[in-house]
Amino acid sequence: MSAEKNLIEVKDLTHDYTGGRGRPAVQRVSFAIREGETFGLVGESGCGKTTTGRMLVRLLEITSGSVRFDGQDIIGLRGKELLDFRRQAQIIFQDPYASLDPRKKVRDIIAEGIDIHHLAQNRGDREAQVSQLLSSVGLRPEHLTRYPHEFSGGQRQRIGIARALATQPRFVVCDEPISALDVSIQAQVVNLLKEEQRHRGLTYLFIAHDLSMVKYISDRIAVMYRGRIVETGPSDLVYGNPLHPYTRSLISAIPLPDPESERSRRRIPYDQPEAAEDAELQEIEPGHFVLL
Repeated sequence: MSAEKNLIEVKDLTHDYTGGRGRPAVQRVSFAIREGETFGLVGESGCGKTTTGRMLVRLLEITSGSVRFDGQDIIGLRGKELLDFRRQAQIIFQDPYASLDPRKKVRDIIAEGIDIHHLAQNRGDREAQVSQLLSSVGLRPEHLTRYPHEFSGGQRQRIGIARALATQPRFVVCDEPISALDVSIQAQVVNLLKEEQRHRGLTYLFIAHDLSMVKYISDRIAVMYRGRIVETGPSDLVYGNPLHPYTRSLISAIPLPDPESERSRRRIPYDQPEAAEDAELQEIEPGHFVLL
């Protein structure tokens, strides 16, 4: 991982679904993701995590602010430049049941990006690339001719991962990729993502509401509440020394493996109004910021 170069730079990112008639879903969010790292984005449902991720890959328009990918502002991209950016920035969706076309065979689902971006020299090369991708996510050659309904949730998510990797991206948004899966399958999928990252040099934005899983996979973490980032820093610092009351509340809700401790511990509630409009992230210790 490069400690110097930021692949993604987000500044004052805002998305307003209401057209100015209500509170924006994402408000003045700023962060950077270094090349080769996993940046975790955590918070409760509805806090703006998915909206943020989709803006970063241009699946949602940006109301205001900027996103720079490898130094280039993505907002103004059009035509060939936008197509090239979409090849380099992919997304793995939360729902492995709804995100795969039920009418297509696995071969064609995975090959969609290869076809769009003309990454195969001929039909044989296309087949070889798809087969290699299928193998890399732990599925077998005979799965190529099957349809999505013939697979379990974990297998479908592996197909979704293979589809995202097919364009040889540099950056992948992982939008709660394990939340719809059985607990027994979640660790397998996360370990697969980590292995592919090592193998391909990928940069991840990993979105989740489970802080313990985010800590496991992420180099740094940002905690989101009501459309604002309230705390960010290295995962060990945020987890071991939470500064914002909302972060402490999230950590207090992580289940413990010891039943006795789980019964006796006290969860910390948090239901505070959103931060003041002029609140800014302040650096409390090196690399560790909190909204004040």
